Amino acid sequence: MGKNKLKKFAEMETFTNVVQSPMQHPGQADHELKGKWNTEFFKSNQPLTLELGCGKGEYSVSQAKFNPLKNFIGVDIKGARMWKGAKLAVEQGITNVGFLRTSIEIIDKFFAEGEVQEIWITFPDPQMKSTRRRLTATNFMEIYRRILAPGGIIHLKTDSNFQYQYTLEMVKENGFEIVANTDNLYQSELLDDVLSIQTFYEKQWRERGIDIKYLAFKLNHNEQLREPDVEIEKDPYRSFGRSARE
Repeated sequence: MGKNKLKKFAEMETFTNVVQSPMQHPGQADHELKGKWNTEFFKSNQPLTLELGCGKGEYSVSQAKFNPLKNFIGVDIKGARMWKGAKLAVEQGITNVGFLRTSIEIIDKFFAEGEVQEIWITFPDPQMKSTRRRLTATNFMEIYRRILAPGGIIHLKTDSNFQYQYTLEMVKENGFEIVANTDNLYQSELLDDVLSIQTFYEKQWRERGIDIKYLAFKLNHNEQLREPDVEIEKDPYRSFGRSARE
């Protein structure tokens, strides 16, 4: 591990807006903050939003600025990535955003039933070869609906037509309510201050002339989920490596 990463990890340990629990196994015990994020972490009773796979944390920090009456948590397993967002929040005194370093596969170990009002999935790896690793696959939807409050919304923002089309088919197959949908966000009437926030990777996609897709939907909490039985054309381009730098 490089010295720069070690320095970031050491600094992360001093941030009060970061919780680190990188163990990745289903048998992990529930975290002590489960059901208590507002009362013990934020110390403010406000609607809670998660950004899953938050990367550098730009979306979580920017959303917190736009929405001071909501609490936000960026989640990622890579601590060196989220260091930037956590540090920025500390430097700017933004107290309604925090970061959780853990695996998304065990996110229900950290949040109680109905504790979360919204989930954002911003520019995830489309995982075109592995359905179960896709953050909008039904096995992840099962996890999300354990923690989402009734009427809670999931937002997907992506460059990947494959990810977008797969998720849209999954939503239709399971009868989820579509709240918003566009295959070209920046040419749609949906664009607002929050959807205009651009992550490091989004800026690069747009510079390459790739349209940004956006889909928002509500889960049902009772029905058994089904994977869509459809063939979806693969993206004809490669994703940026996660080591890409600003």
